[in-house]
Amino acid sequence: MAWFTDMGIDLGTATVLVYLRGKGIVLNEPSVVAIEQQTRKVLAVGENAQLMLGRTPGNIVAIRPLREGVIADFDITEIMLKHFIYEVCKRRRLLRPRVVVCIPAGTTSVEKKAVIEAVTRTGAKEAYLIEEPRAAALGAGLEIFEPSGNMVVDIGGGTTDIAVLSMGETVVSCSVRVGGDKFDEAITRYIKREYNLLIGERSAEALKIQIGSAFPGNRSLKMEVRGRDLVNGLPRSLEVTTENIIEAISEPLWIIIQGVRQVLERTPPELAGDIIDKGIVMTGGGSLLDGLYKMIAQQTGVPAFLADDPIGSVAKGTGKVLEFLDRLSPTLITTRNMTAAANHLVF
Repeated sequence: MAWFTDMGIDLGTATVLVYLRGKGIVLNEPSVVAIEQQTRKVLAVGENAQLMLGRTPGNIVAIRPLREGVIADFDITEIMLKHFIYEVCKRRRLLRPRVVVCIPAGTTSVEKKAVIEAVTRTGAKEAYLIEEPRAAALGAGLEIFEPSGNMVVDIGGGTTDIAVLSMGETVVSCSVRVGGDKFDEAITRYIKREYNLLIGERSAEALKIQIGSAFPGNRSLKMEVRGRDLVNGLPRSLEVTTENIIEAISEPLWIIIQGVRQVLERTPPELAGDIIDKGIVMTGGGSLLDGLYKMIAQQTGVPAFLADDPIGSVAKGTGKVLEFLDRLSPTLITTRNMTAAANHLVF
């Protein structure tokens, strides 16, 4: 049964999720590849590579091939995709899959072409691209094909995609290159600036998840973090509070809120009324930040709530695209129409 090889891929800056039609989400791995610098030999992919972040000798580097929602290293991204697709299809290697990949709403045509090429070179029979907000809405179970407004805010590792959807298409959208990674970077800078302590990427993420919050007063916790003292160069520990994290992430958080407000300001009145009734649906790993949905509701005056499965919504949505292919295909970027567009430009 060939349809078992149809798959959807949430190609995220922080995590790759693969949805196999008929099976559900079958893979959830970090978007990290460890390579030997001189030979470019791949040593580990996914979870095994993430364990090496910040802990490798000079000749080995653990890298994220996607940055801010786009491919920063084409060759490594292709290797990573091949690895994950093989992991999913290794028992069905004779069948070439149809693959749906989600992309940020503000992706350029050059970036779209890079994703299409990376996927087709892994051996896919056909590749389709869909914007993250539409995939998230499908995965969250919203009735996007009705003549009614639905609003989705998808906060990933590299980007936040905000969109109002109706009749199966995007009416208004905005993509800001701020997500969970920017929160981590802001925490690292804050600890460095205020306490002269340099902490690692994983320590910053742990602070964000375990004691962080977007909404003052929602929680008040403390956590010890270890790093290198920038004054004497020696290891040192520091107790960090929730209030510290709220202050640290205020700038990237405000950028996301501004993006949400801009989309609401550009939304047609009838659809705006629907959104007030239904609320804003929050998806993506970044939306799990404590109190974030409360902050967005407070700043916009529109109710906001988390989807049932915020992390898996986009991956599930990419899987559903193939079920609604007849209705969605005219608005999808595919291998065929991307090639046709390229040929059209040749004089």
